[in-house]
Order: sequence, then structure tokens, then C-alpha cells
Amino acid sequence: MITTLLFDFDGTLVDSEAVHFHCWDLVLAEYGVRYDELTFCQRYAGRPTLASAEDMVLEHGLQVNPLALAAKKNKLFAERAQNTLPPLMAYAETILRQAHQAGFTLALVTGSTRDEVEPILQGYQLSSLFSCIVCKDDVHHPKPHPEPYLMALEKLSVPAAQGIAIEDTHTGSRSAKDAGLVVAAVPNCHSQVQDFSHVDRRFDDLQQFYLWLLQQK
Repeated sequence: MITTLLFDFDGTLVDSEAVHFHCWDLVLAEYGVRYDELTFCQRYAGRPTLASAEDMVLEHGLQVNPLALAAKKNKLFAERAQNTLPPLMAYAETILRQAHQAGFTLALVTGSTRDEVEPILQGYQLSSLFSCIVCKDDVHHPKPHPEPYLMALEKLSVPAAQGIAIEDTHTGSRSAKDAGLVVAAVPNCHSQVQDFSHVDRRFDDLQQFYLWLLQQK
């Protein structure tokens, strides 16, 4: 029986991939590197910031430490989130509140830093809905490693068999699957071409997922 819903953040609950792209665009412009948004998001959506930075440094031969490059981008995103909230994904707030009211335990498991996540959760008054929040800062091995989801399950004292992860990317869904969770993929326009052959179910949006979930009771 599913008692716990473990949500990804970027691209699943928050339509923030375009914001991430624009932050990267500003950072990379200093080094003369440009991507178009579609190509960038299809390639990097869901990937850890540091892993993306390492890939960019290697591909373009940038004379910068990947850690420093990732830190610049994270700082810029956090500053933007403080001033301008990215929009939520379709049905996200409604589903979160309905699921919480229905008695599901909610967790947030994200590859973003806490500085990036908290201003958005507070801005939409969603923080109190989550019994557990695991950010990139909390783990040694971010997604696609299973550590983030394993940590969330441990904090909640919930067996994997009682949880379902909701993810929008291959990276995140792989992390959840390797943690032993049932995985529901809800790809967005940037991630729909990624490989989801390992997930248990695929949905067009969060509303479709939630209606299916209620039918499982």
C-alpha cells in the first residue's frame, strides 16, 4: 500500500528548467559559450549541477574549476529565486495539498541546493506540506545515485515498498528506482525524449498521476 509520495522538484513541481538555463547562459557567456534553450535542457535537465559543469569544462576546454563554475550558477539561481518565483508545474500545488489532506506523507527529494529550494517553497507556502526534504547539500552522492531517496526513506522510517517517487528525468527516476521505489515518470517538454524504460508508470501530468494513484487504494 502506498503511503508516501516522494517528489522531485525542478521540472516536476516547479517549472524552473528555463530559469536554470538562463542562469547557466549568463555564467557561460563569460567564457564565450552559448547553447540554445531546447538543446541545453534536453541535455542537462535533471543532471547534477557539478556534473553539468564538469561536462561543459571538458567539452569546451574552459579554464575554470568545475566547482567554481557550478557555484557561480547556484548562487545566481538562488538570488533569482529570492526575487522572482518560477511558476509551478500544472496541477502541482493542487495535487500537493490534496495528497497532504488525504493523509499521504509527502517528501521532497531534489538535486538542487537548499538555498535554491527554500525561497520557492516559502514563496508558495508549501514547506509545511513536506515531512522530509532532502537536498543536494544533504548527500555525498546526488542523483542518479540512490542515496537521496534512501536518505529520505530512512528519515521517514518508511520502507521503499510503501513509497512512490514522482520524477521528470532519467537521472532522477534512475535514482529512485535504484533505491527500490516504484517510480512514476511525468516528463516535461524538456525531458520527454529521455529514456524512461526503467520506470513503472508514465503520465502526461501530475493530475493524471494523482487520479491513477487514488484508483490504487
